[in-house]
Amino acid sequence: MSTTNVTCPKCNATNRLPTDRLTHKPNCGKCKKAIFIGKPMELTSANVAAVLNHNEIPVLVDCWAPWCGPCKSFAPVFEQAAKEFEPHLRLAKLNTEAQKPIAGRWKIQSIPTLILFRQGKEVARLSGAVPLAQLKKWLSQQRVI
Repeated sequence: MSTTNVTCPKCNATNRLPTDRLTHKPNCGKCKKAIFIGKPMELTSANVAAVLNHNEIPVLVDCWAPWCGPCKSFAPVFEQAAKEFEPHLRLAKLNTEAQKPIAGRWKIQSIPTLILFRQGKEVARLSGAVPLAQLKKWLSQQRVI
């Protein structure tokens, strides 16, 4: 039986789950909360390393800022994507104003910017607010969905 490591969005614990049971609404072994919550999780300096390095499913990060109009208009699209694509994709949000060191390390120059990570490494980037259909097409091109 193959397993997949997935981090908990509540306590950041790494959970080893049977791959064929990812869709069965698994709970965290540590905090007992749902591992897939149907919405993006928040990335901070406290959890970014665990989320990116310990998830064996791809992680899509929305880099945004509270003052950004396009970011606000894209937020519902990203929320819908989380509902549709979990558990095959972990969606997370990074507030570039609150997490400036991370945004700087990732060289965020415009927002919103989507960054796709696989096992801690950036593999693709998409800038701008896009409709859900375009996001799906891009994720399909990246072989995520």
